Amino acid sequence: MNDSTIGCAAPRLLPLQLREVVFSAGGRRIIDGVTLTFEAGTRTMIVGPNGAGKSVLLRLCHGLLQPTSGSIHWSAPEPLGAPRRQAMVFQRPVLLRRSALANVVYALRVAGMPWRQREPRARAALRSVGLGALAGHPARVLSGGEQQRLAMARVWALGPELLFLDEPTASLDPGATQEIERIIGALHAVGTTIVMVTHNLGQARRLGDEIVFLHQGQALERAPADRFFLRPDSREAAQFLKGQLPW
Repeated sequence: MNDSTIGCAAPRLLPLQLREVVFSAGGRRIIDGVTLTFEAGTRTMIVGPNGAGKSVLLRLCHGLLQPTSGSIHWSAPEPLGAPRRQAMVFQRPVLLRRSALANVVYALRVAGMPWRQREPRARAALRSVGLGALAGHPARVLSGGEQQRLAMARVWALGPELLFLDEPTASLDPGATQEIERIIGALHAVGTTIVMVTHNLGQARRLGDEIVFLHQGQALERAPADRFFLRPDSREAAQFLKGQLPW
């Protein structure tokens, strides 16, 4: 694991096991009996048509939602009140009304890092994502791509064991997308496990070790990325890759 992780001496979180997980809302099963295991070190891309339940699945894994039934089990659960060793980045980052540097420093304060270490760590993280020169700029006046890189800088500073990403490049131009993909690759290279939702199948090919195909709340297929794109097992996945399922 990333040797800069806060609390790195703690037992490993992964694998993460989901067993027959159901999530219902408004009288509808959004997640319908999903059983999956996420292992350490893997880059998992979750794909599927609109309304498949991809974002809800991430929120269940991250603990933002609780399942209606079934179980979500970590190898070593995070103690209540302890710094979290998993992180999540959303399509639209949530930023404080502070400078870019202060946003990262705040995340480190919440994580319990000693105050003398926070600013140097935050500045190093900003440099790692190409925002070193913008450390003093207000976070909310940065461009969309810069804001997303700032969200990634917070993750970089924390060094989580597992990172959930929900369409982090959906609203970005190709250059900004390429930069976020570079950062994701760098985080994985230092030991962070990646679980990511994307509608961009080219991105899923570039970044993914494996693909989970979600359809109507069910995990219909899981396969190595190269095999999924070449020979999907399910009829629904084949239709999806041909553009025959609604997005």
